[in-house]
Parts: sequence; structure tokens; C-alpha cells
Amino acid sequence: MRARTVAAACLALLPLAGCAPGGDGGGGGGSGVVVTTNILGDVTRRIVGDEAEVTVLMAPGADPHSFGVSARQAAELADAELLVHNGLGLEEGVARHVTAAREAGVTTLAVAEEVDPLPFGADVDGEAGEPDPHFWTDPTRMRTAVEAVAELVIAEVDGVDEAAVRANAEAYTAELDELDGWMAERFATVPDDRRALVTNHHVFGYLADRYDFDVVGAVIPSGTTLASPSASDLESLATAVEAAGVPAIFADSSQPDRLARVLAEEAGLRVEVIPLFSESLTEPEGPAGSYLALMRANADAIADGLVGTA
Repeated sequence: MRARTVAAACLALLPLAGCAPGGDGGGGGGSGVVVTTNILGDVTRRIVGDEAEVTVLMAPGADPHSFGVSARQAAELADAELLVHNGLGLEEGVARHVTAAREAGVTTLAVAEEVDPLPFGADVDGEAGEPDPHFWTDPTRMRTAVEAVAELVIAEVDGVDEAAVRANAEAYTAELDELDGWMAERFATVPDDRRALVTNHHVFGYLADRYDFDVVGAVIPSGTTLASPSASDLESLATAVEAAGVPAIFADSSQPDRLARVLAEEAGLRVEVIPLFSESLTEPEGPAGSYLALMRANADAIADGLVGTA
């Protein structure tokens, strides 16, 4: 285990979050596991179980692209034994805090870098795009993520029972295998000529790759919700939507669907706008209160949306 103090980590974050040294904790190796996104937080809690405290920074419904940490959360992040984050640019408002914590000695895991990431679609020059951070839409890649998280929890978090963590991870990967099989069966109901996706931004590339869908495009031609489409972007996508005969556009449930509706009007087509839970969980009692529930809800919505108007 590394040797460091909370004060040293907190000083590293001082310019970023107003964190003051000398708070709770003192010396030692930090406290528990801190996770940035609520999707990874849910998965990590299933792995850790009762073996250690898991703190999740993003509340249900938070947009990981625009989320920013409070001073208290920055202190929690700096005091972690293990920091689990998505990486590949997803948490745009948290990245500098992750870097500062890592430089102060916190062990960090950028999960998306461990799962054989895919590139975004070709850019304007026909070259492969930057790595896509939205790996969780493929449950087989989440399976790889579970294994990576479990290994670092065992290696870095004091006092955990290795056998218990491994048993938790194995049980959860079995559920992921079951989910993968169920999704394949659910998507098998979609005819070949309906297997095209248009979303409000690029988020389902991994799902498309796993289950043989064609990503026609996104209303926002970017992997971040912070970007905006130009008039030419909308015109080009409208042409592609019309050519593909896409019956539905899928928009994140936490984002207004105004842009998707503008595209529908631009295309002059009867295109239904269907909400998905793409980047954040709901409250636990909601329809996407866990990662497994989110994936099942989205698979149902996609299959119903593409088949229902056939």
C-alpha cells in the first residue's frame, strides 16, 4: 500500500476545489473506494459488497459530461484508497481532480481504458475518431470492467476479504452473462432493415457493435452532450435518416429532446422520439435504478421503438 497523507492530497486539490489541508483523516492510506459515475458506482458496490465503503460522486440523473465536484467531494476523492472513474474524457468536469488525486498518490482506475475501447465513427477526413468512453452499453465489456475493479479493490483497499470480493465479482459477471444473452434475444426481434440507430449524441456505439446495429448518426455529432449541431449537421443527418427509413430517434431521458424533434421536422418524416437511460441511473426505485435495470429498460425501448412502427 502507498504511504501518503490526506493533507498532501488535499493540497494538490487546493487550487481546484478550495480544499483545506488538515481536515478529517490524517495520515495513512486513505479511506475506501470513491467512484465518479453512478453507473460504475452501482457496479462497484456489487463487487465490494460489505467489505469497504464505496462513495459515489454523481447523483442519480447527473450528466457525467457536465458534472462538477463540490469541495466536500473533492476531499473525499483525495482521501480514497482507490478512485474508480470512467475515463476517456467522459467526466469532463472531474478530470482535473482525478489527475490531481493521482499525482498526490491515490490509486486510480480509468475503467474505459481497460475494456478494449472502440473509436467513435470516422471524422471528416475519414480517419477513426477518438476512443469512445461509453463502453457500458456492451455488457461483455462491463464484464471485463468488473474483473479490473475487483483486482484493484483486492490490491489497494485495506481489510477486504479477497475471497468475498472474488465471489461477489463472479456472481455479478454471471448476471452480466445472463443480461447479454437476454439482450441478444430481445434484439433478434428487430428485422434487418430496421436495425439502425439515431440518438441525441453518440453513446450507443458499443451496443451497436455487440448486437449488430447500424449507427446512422447522432443529432449532436459528438460524444459529449456539451456540443451543439450546426445547420449542415442537421441537414446531413436528416438526409441519412430519410435514406435509412429510420422509424425512431432515441434521446437521453435526462436531456431535452428538442434537437431530436428539430431533426424530425427537418427530415419531414414521422419519426418518434423515444427516451433512453443512456448515461445515468435513476433513483433506486426508478426504471433504471441499477446498471442491469438500465440495460434492460433500454433494450426494451430500442426493440419496441424499431419494431413497433414496422
